[in-house]
Amino acid sequence: MATLYLIPTTLGESSHARVIPPFNDDVVNQLRHFIVEDVRTARRFLKKMNPAFNIDSCVFFVLNQHTSPQDLEGFLKPLYEGTDMGVLSEAGCPAIADPGADVVAIAQQKNHKVVPLIGPSSILLSLMGSGFNGQSFSFVGYLPIQPAERSKALKKLESRAYAESQSQIFIETPYRNMKMLEEIIQTCQPATRLCVAVDISLDTEFIKTKSVKEWRSQLPDLNKRPCVFIIYKP
Repeated sequence: MATLYLIPTTLGESSHARVIPPFNDDVVNQLRHFIVEDVRTARRFLKKMNPAFNIDSCVFFVLNQHTSPQDLEGFLKPLYEGTDMGVLSEAGCPAIADPGADVVAIAQQKNHKVVPLIGPSSILLSLMGSGFNGQSFSFVGYLPIQPAERSKALKKLESRAYAESQSQIFIETPYRNMKMLEEIIQTCQPATRLCVAVDISLDTEFIKTKSVKEWRSQLPDLNKRPCVFIIYKP
């Protein structure tokens, strides 16, 4: 049976060789059917990976929040017919905080081989650099947008960090990062530890852990930069 490959991409304008192993290139060079979030981004990544890659010979299926289950079944038709396929994320690893999980679930149900390739995950790299508990952690994705609900969610995460000694990992849309940081500073206890991890794997990478009280004296500029937040007990 055909194989579904999960293909990590760079987390930004970083060197391809810095975060993507050569084995991935060998695999991708053999593929011509891809399920992607954005065709333009996918084409750019494939050309960056291999300038000689024949983009015009490829078929791209767009997977986003508007894709229906029926569409997904259609996307996987080449796989059912014996052709290997690849899933490309916008940034980082497919199926992690990413709609690619739905495709993988179908492939697993149909007993197709699923192969996740090695590549950068901002979530795990941030946790590695935080100094927090790496044996018990929770990634909760995006918090509510409404201030009252977001504040409630932050207090709940902080409570879990204290009660369970569990690292609490979450993200925000880049243009709302500063608002999120301000909300954390206002909501969490002064002794609570906060790691802010920005531009992971890029030349501008910044990973810093401080107490909420220490962060109050100087906030970094996170505007429009991909960021991961982690809170943990003192």
